[in-house]
Amino acid sequence: MKILLILFAVLLPASLLQAFDHSSLDSILKRCLNGSGMVDYASLKTNRTGLDTYLKTTGAVSQATFNGWGKDEQLAFLINVYNAETLQYIIDNHPIASIKKLGGIFSTPWDKKNVILLGEKVSLNHLEHKVIRPNYDEPRIHFALVCAAKGCPPLRSEAYTAAKLEGQLASQAKVFLNQSSKNRFEDGTLYLSTIFKWYGGDFKDGGQTVSGYVDSYIEGATTGADIKWTDYDWSLNEQ
Repeated sequence: MKILLILFAVLLPASLLQAFDHSSLDSILKRCLNGSGMVDYASLKTNRTGLDTYLKTTGAVSQATFNGWGKDEQLAFLINVYNAETLQYIIDNHPIASIKKLGGIFSTPWDKKNVILLGEKVSLNHLEHKVIRPNYDEPRIHFALVCAAKGCPPLRSEAYTAAKLEGQLASQAKVFLNQSSKNRFEDGTLYLSTIFKWYGGDFKDGGQTVSGYVDSYIEGATTGADIKWTDYDWSLNEQ
């Protein structure tokens, strides 16, 4: 039996042997979120050990280990790190009305180097714009990365994993694009979150338009429709 287990381990792909365990983050999200993705930051701050420990383990992942994972494993890991670091950032400063209050005179809240990633200390901006967006060609990350604001897509009440990533991203897109306060088709006009304005190029692969991209998610023939941007609510996504 021992020989068979050794052979099984040798034959498994490296990405499966080294898969990261996100179960502790999964438990945290299930505990501190309500059905709308709003966060109980006060409770999370009181009982923060699990989150702090999780981020210590993600921060200990080496570049070599990360490189041994498949693309889905890598992307799930990076999304989880972004969201978990944002949660930690808020409880480090809670109570606070908005994450934007954490910015400096010449910097945004997302420029602070408070993320330990693959042996470096980087910012949330670096993680999103220098690591995730250029390397994974996946526009649906904009529905998964949550910046602690009500205008963001709702935080998902489970951790992202390689095995479920495609379904999770598809679900996030559907949920976000059907939040009528942020995205809707009304009287021939397409009202969209300013996420699509800020990152419009990410949704235009192969000559696609933003209105064409959202057409399969929003009721009505939105392709080619005039677009107006809905107001982005920067108040804290707190219960």
